[in-house]
Amino acid sequence: MTEQSGQPAIPRVLFVCLGNICRSPMAEGALRHLAAERGVALEIDSAGTGNWHRGHPPDRRAQATAEAYGVDICGLRARQVKAGDFHAFDYVVAMDGDNYRNLQRLRPRDGTAQLLLMLDHLAGREGEGVTDPYYGGDDGFHTVWHDIMGAAGGLLDRILRDQRGASG
Repeated sequence: MTEQSGQPAIPRVLFVCLGNICRSPMAEGALRHLAAERGVALEIDSAGTGNWHRGHPPDRRAQATAEAYGVDICGLRARQVKAGDFHAFDYVVAMDGDNYRNLQRLRPRDGTAQLLLMLDHLAGREGEGVTDPYYGGDDGFHTVWHDIMGAAGGLLDRILRDQRGASG
């Protein structure tokens, strides 16, 4: 997080899943919601390692689940992650191990973003991936939402610790 004009830069976070229509837009919405509740300025985006859904809104079940918890993700549109994201963001957060490994391959040698795994920020779930709910029923989306919300809180705490460490 580079400083510009004497002010600390706003941390930038990118969430990544496979198609960018379920888990990563839900994570984007969850972190936006928590950051707003806590009065923390963040720039947040999401992307997919695949390009199948580019330009599409989140899955209707993801939208309905987020809405059930007071979070609107309807305006988000899927995009594919690119190597430049490792320069544009401070944190690139993979939803599971497969996407983490794909991101490691995509990451340029001089990429500055920290590559993280989402559930590493949820106590007791370190090293696990967020389950992909796409091929399941509505219940799976609610389970994913709870996992993501818990991890998003831990990620926000980490970002705040990193900011304090960078300014101190």
